[in-house]
Amino acid sequence: MINSTVQALTIAGTDSGGGAGVMADIKTMEARRVFSAAVIVAVTAQNTIGVQDFMPIPRKLIDEQFESVALDLKIRACKTGMLADTPTVNAVVINLKKYDLGTLTVDPVMVAKGGARLLSEDAIKTVKEKLVPLADILTPNMPEAEELSGIHLGNKDDVIAAAKQLQYLGAKNIVLKGGHSTSSDEVNDFVLLESGESFWMTSPRIDTIRTHGTGDTLSSCITAEIAKGKDIETAIRIGKQYVEATIKDGIQVGHGHGPLNHWAKIDEKEGQKSAN
Repeated sequence: MINSTVQALTIAGTDSGGGAGVMADIKTMEARRVFSAAVIVAVTAQNTIGVQDFMPIPRKLIDEQFESVALDLKIRACKTGMLADTPTVNAVVINLKKYDLGTLTVDPVMVAKGGARLLSEDAIKTVKEKLVPLADILTPNMPEAEELSGIHLGNKDDVIAAAKQLQYLGAKNIVLKGGHSTSSDEVNDFVLLESGESFWMTSPRIDTIRTHGTGDTLSSCITAEIAKGKDIETAIRIGKQYVEATIKDGIQVGHGHGPLNHWAKIDEKEGQKSAN
């Protein structure tokens, strides 16, 4: 049957080093047995050491990519990643409203692992006002959550308050990632669901710098699981488990913040038991 294979879409920038962005998204979705399509909105010159340069894609070509995908494929879930600047964010928002691309996960990428800014200052306001309200799931890290919520994350109460503020801005479900905190030998991610239910997901902090693309991998795994029909909470828990496995079962690529191992395997049933 035409389009019977599960399909998902990534809307983001490339990573010539292969560890993050669209490259990580496609690898993750395919590893989770979901066919991945892509709308490229920016091209980067990038490796494990850093981002050397990037260039946004012209608006006309962004529009044409969305149209090409929507006319032919059956996208059940989609995600956004690096969106570069205000015109690009606006173009993506318009197209997300124009086409039915399923459940939307927004990964509000602002800064690369090596420190390079991937979203212009003025575009943050546009993301906050126009893209966040479209998000079925929002997956900020701690600096991104601080930027979007205006709340400094000094403790767990602050994390909870920030998640509630992000939900107030319009995002239905929040996954606030705790990997940037260095105050513990554990990584604590906070999840606030649309229903009002909330929980923490805790995993051991793994001593490695090979974590390039963790945010992209989490959001694209969640997207893939939703495309397969999983409910949002289950998709989030599987995403957490998969990212942990990709870090733990590491690979040796590059001289800096190396990429994850997207070949990593997980036991979904065990992960859902232990993610509480």
